[in-house]
Amino acid sequence: MTGPRVAWIGLGNIGRGMSQNIAQKGPQTGPILLYNRTAARATTHASQLTNAKAVPTLTEAVNQSDLIFTCVGDDAALDSIVTAIISDPTIPQDLSSKTFIDCSTVHPDTSRRTEAAFNERGAGFVACPVFGAPNMADAGQLIVVPAGKRAAIEKVRPFFDGVVAKKTIDLSSGTGSDIDVGRASTLKVLGNTFILNTVGVLAEALVAAEASGLGVKPLQEWLGLFAPGPFANYAERMVGGDYCTREEPLFAVDLARKDLGHAYGIAKEGGLRMKNVEVMDGLLESVKEVKGAKGDVAAVYGAVRKGAGMEFENQ
Repeated sequence: MTGPRVAWIGLGNIGRGMSQNIAQKGPQTGPILLYNRTAARATTHASQLTNAKAVPTLTEAVNQSDLIFTCVGDDAALDSIVTAIISDPTIPQDLSSKTFIDCSTVHPDTSRRTEAAFNERGAGFVACPVFGAPNMADAGQLIVVPAGKRAAIEKVRPFFDGVVAKKTIDLSSGTGSDIDVGRASTLKVLGNTFILNTVGVLAEALVAAEASGLGVKPLQEWLGLFAPGPFANYAERMVGGDYCTREEPLFAVDLARKDLGHAYGIAKEGGLRMKNVEVMDGLLESVKEVKGAKGDVAAVYGAVRKGAGMEFENQ
């Protein structure tokens, strides 16, 4: 039995890792097709893989594939891709043979709007944001949280556990029109508030440890025992100075603020004010002022240091 033909659109930090694992372990037929707005990025990535091919246009990626994954930075980028696909006269009106899977972190309404646009042309759609840092994407250890109609979910399921993910949380429920793809995006942006707020608390604790005379080493040792993994890694990046020397962000400040804004809006609609989100957004605003668009989330450590009267950089 042959597998589907697959294309990947968008090659940021997470997209590169996910597409790499699909190329190496996915059940697709033929090479995975890679498309990126900056063509050189797709060409370079394809050259590093044994089962991948860069294509120069979005049209080729869609027309030559059955499953089309997207993973882009924000809602505007996803809207742009959807509009380009829907309005392209060289892409067939009937897209019933295709399923689109979006792994971007966007507002739930953006996922719903995307599904409606593709469903109108007969295509399937799965909202499938992911949790995990770039190194987890590289290792195929992400958590994927898909939502969509059952037929669409089943087509893409073979690419989840054991390929790009260590665990799948399927948020689909019911059948037909009562399945809300926005559930996946809601979980993603709310989950990101936990991650981002914890990074802010961590930065404050490290600075308080330094200011109190305790020093950061005992706190780091405790963290490694009590909560090893991502947050211990964040602490190492903060104390080790990676946050102020890194040229390319692992989690860019503007993307983090976008996620917080989406979550805040969702909570506000439910009558809730997310005060921790307000605090973290303020710290990220300070990071943006110092580091610009390439500021990394870990640089909130510098923002807290600056607020305590220390130098932003600890080097």
